[in-house]
Amino acid sequence: MNRTLIAALLGSAMAAPLAAEIRIGHVYGQTGALEAYAAQSHTGLMLGLEYATNGTMEIDGEPIKVLEYDTQLDPARGRAMLAEAYGDDDVHIAVGPVSSGVALAMLPVAEEYERILIVEPAVADSITGANWNRYIFRTGRNSSQDAISNAVALGEEGVAIATLAQDYAFGRDGVTAFAEALEGTGADLVHQEFVPTDTTDFTAAAERIFQAMGEVEAERKMIFVIWAGGGNPMGALNAMDPSRFGVEIATGGNILPALVAYKDLPGLEGATYYYYDIPQNEVNDWLVEAHFDRFDTPPDFFTAGGMAAGIAAVEAIRAAGTHEDTEALIETMEGMTWETPKGPMTFRPEDHQAMQSMYHFRIEARDDVDWGVPVLVREIGASDMDVPVRN
Repeated sequence: MNRTLIAALLGSAMAAPLAAEIRIGHVYGQTGALEAYAAQSHTGLMLGLEYATNGTMEIDGEPIKVLEYDTQLDPARGRAMLAEAYGDDDVHIAVGPVSSGVALAMLPVAEEYERILIVEPAVADSITGANWNRYIFRTGRNSSQDAISNAVALGEEGVAIATLAQDYAFGRDGVTAFAEALEGTGADLVHQEFVPTDTTDFTAAAERIFQAMGEVEAERKMIFVIWAGGGNPMGALNAMDPSRFGVEIATGGNILPALVAYKDLPGLEGATYYYYDIPQNEVNDWLVEAHFDRFDTPPDFFTAGGMAAGIAAVEAIRAAGTHEDTEALIETMEGMTWETPKGPMTFRPEDHQAMQSMYHFRIEARDDVDWGVPVLVREIGASDMDVPVRN
């Protein structure tokens, strides 16, 4: 081939515009105590992108590229990773993280770079509350939604409740929201216990709770547990036989490995974000079938959340007609309703929190299932929960 032809071909290649690329950054704790949550979240995100694009991984002919960043559950590192995603890698929309503490550190970075951050699955109220900015959208439920749905499920006249929670943003926000949500239900919150996140010996905390409960006259007494990660506080509490004090254990839903401990607590009640057999809709049907086909297991708590975030990103870009104009994306996403494995979600315009259903459940122990099965008592719709705007 002569030099003239080579030069012509090179010039033509250089003149041809590069294909546009939609870059989505997943900034999440791949390593650390919550890595099981993180793995589910990433699987769900990828399945959501696949589902929403009918398997093409393209939006209007433009390919989607997903870049991953490991926060290692360190707030400072999470902040640095998000800055790298927006600044060095020109990510258009970021998703994550797992930890509420990491999320709070990341929020100002989204504002600094004026890029969208879809928070999934960190739950602290302050993310869409006191620390919120207009670039933050959350598909995951917040502490108030957890708390209010559990208050709807458990709260009634003649009920006394004590709480046991982890001593950080997730636990403290959860208890604050739960206490607020119980007001007007007739139930009384009589005691609060906060313990370190890595606690494995719950004896002292449980004894303080039992003592407080012993001083209360009530038709029904409960310890409501707000917990994330390891430690198995419910198993530890159950081993201390709270029934001798007339006390039941109650809690919200959790991932399948954690539900193994629920099998020893048939009849336990609470409200959950997701259990694969509860929602009845086309998106969840697809997710359950795809997950069984590929992994030979059902999708879990945070798989559904990751999928909701992936679908939201695709629907927002498609509806806005752009992945680069952040203002157009914000305008599109405020009030946007889209279908998820849980049914429809809507980004509330005031704080960009996703309004969504929760599920009142009661645990059944089944011989052919390794974990306690959350059986639906009733769906708690978004309209059934008065979720406060806290920003």
